[in-house]
Amino acid sequence: MGFLEFFLFPIYVALFYFIFSARRKNYNDPVLRYYHKQGFWIRVLAVLAFTFFNTVLSVGDSFVLYYTEGANIYRMILGDASHIKWLYLPGPDFDQTLLKNHMNRGYFRAENNYMVVRFVTVFSFFSFGKYLIINLFFSMFAYSGLFRLYRFFYDQYKHLHKQIAIAILYLPTLVFWSSGILKDSICIGALGWITYALYEGFYLKKDLLKNIVIVFIFGYLLAVLKIYILISYVPFFILYLILKNVSTVKNSFLKWILGLALIAGSIFAGQQVMANLSDELGSYSPDTITDQMDKKRDSYRDQSAPGGGDSNFSLGVEIDGSMTSLLKVAPAAVIATFFRPFIWESRKISTLLSSLESMMIMFFTLFVLFKAGIKQFILAIRKDPVILYCILFSVLFGLFVGATTPNFGSLVRYKIPCMPFYVMALFLILDRVKKIKSSQAVA
Repeated sequence: MGFLEFFLFPIYVALFYFIFSARRKNYNDPVLRYYHKQGFWIRVLAVLAFTFFNTVLSVGDSFVLYYTEGANIYRMILGDASHIKWLYLPGPDFDQTLLKNHMNRGYFRAENNYMVVRFVTVFSFFSFGKYLIINLFFSMFAYSGLFRLYRFFYDQYKHLHKQIAIAILYLPTLVFWSSGILKDSICIGALGWITYALYEGFYLKKDLLKNIVIVFIFGYLLAVLKIYILISYVPFFILYLILKNVSTVKNSFLKWILGLALIAGSIFAGQQVMANLSDELGSYSPDTITDQMDKKRDSYRDQSAPGGGDSNFSLGVEIDGSMTSLLKVAPAAVIATFFRPFIWESRKISTLLSSLESMMIMFFTLFVLFKAGIKQFILAIRKDPVILYCILFSVLFGLFVGATTPNFGSLVRYKIPCMPFYVMALFLILDRVKKIKSSQAVA
């Protein structure tokens, strides 16, 4: 990075501040305006930290693969407009002789890698191809979706505005790993947009056409980048929408009948969709998922960088492709996602910071369990549709990530889509228990 990038950075920050402040004027609620502004500045600082980490401390795919090749395509287009075809042609069709770094040969055979490169190329036209500035673009994209996610929870639990901010806007690993050129930044932003669009369109019954378009666009991005996020998220969010809509029915008997009918219909429809899309789902189709989880774990282990073996870990139970082995490994995989690396397992600065966060989340989980008790903990999950969907998604996603990722360096990034939902569920359980105990005390 040169002087020009640091000179341009405050100019682009001011530009994004103007854009976001214009958006902020549409919020009548001063709480939303406060957190929207605060979250923006946290993001700006995170971009600087992310850029320093990926150019000085630990140079990885963000710089070596995505930025290097994206900026290369940008320069090729400037030199010869015919190269613009690389923005819309599939990744496998890319001429490998045009790679800037021939060590990246083969990476474009995966369309999800090439999609990130496309983003870098497009953003390069608005940033003079500077790494620091493009990181800012990625971070602002992620933040736009995350604040939509904040609004989704805030609309339903306004009294928990601080807790929601902690879970979504302040969580260190979430903020850091979605503040630069990575798939994670696009995915977390897309997840936030999809969540609020589904909520606004199918529960609040507002701007249905607009929200369907948003779901389609960002759903496509997730399907290309990390389809397993869609597979593990959308069914539980649909369950939430069903339960929320059913809760508006006054008659208890009719409520149960309607709820069961909608859930049964959704399960049947989901099975038909999964069956029809089995070819597109590939390794994530239901009949091959356990076998592929075993292969992916072996693949991640084989791809570990030289010297990165210190960050590898074992669950103590191996997956052999059977459902039985998956059930055996499930507790260890979920614990690994939410609470590891433990302090004594950290070998690098990045994993040390993540281990401190994981330790705090583990202590918070134990605190909520202690305050609520097992019975009230389970009742809270069963009776609140938001808690139920947050727990189901985060646990299923945590199982997949923990079971397929044998390296802490990768784990701290891959788990971030489920962490805000898990932390949010804990806050909601604690709030529900406090209300119950308060009403009992009054009675």
